[in-house]
Amino acid sequence: MRPRAIIVLAKGFEEMEAIISIDILRRAGIDAIIACIDHDLLVEGSRKINVQAQVKLENVDFIPDAVVLPGGMPGALNLEQSERVIELIKKTANDGKLIAAICASPAHALVKAGVLKGKTVTCYPGDETLFLPGTLYKKQDVVVDGNIITASGPGTTYDFALAIVKKLCGQDVAEKVKKAALIK
Repeated sequence: MRPRAIIVLAKGFEEMEAIISIDILRRAGIDAIIACIDHDLLVEGSRKINVQAQVKLENVDFIPDAVVLPGGMPGALNLEQSERVIELIKKTANDGKLIAAICASPAHALVKAGVLKGKTVTCYPGDETLFLPGTLYKKQDVVVDGNIITASGPGTTYDFALAIVKKLCGQDVAEKVKKAALIK
């Protein structure tokens, strides 16, 4: 069975972080499901690009192999304020599954979900002040610590998505996708 990942979109999401992640995951053969927290399946990003979600998060009735949270503003704040998102993060983490968040989302949704204690993470520069004691911030593009993958922002999305692929499908698949997509 193919790994399943849920990419959660909220109004104001960072388009590059969402679309590149979805694309790379699908190239790897991962069932990348686009979910939204809003009432409408058409979600407007921070740059006013609309993306069609496949399902409302409230209708997801399984724990995925990975939850992927794009950042962007106010997208990251909207994810943080969604009890459904926080509940999904907690359940996914409790099952030992992968949590991947980029840009502002690690410092917002992952902090609120309480899954970062004892973890080393990164985020959008400046948002590291939001991490609670017990979380170690590293100023790096992508940080992998156990079942948590974090990245700093839009320009790091290819490496972020490939780290997810590596965790779910292995190094060989990640290298194959990287090579085929001409990612340096």
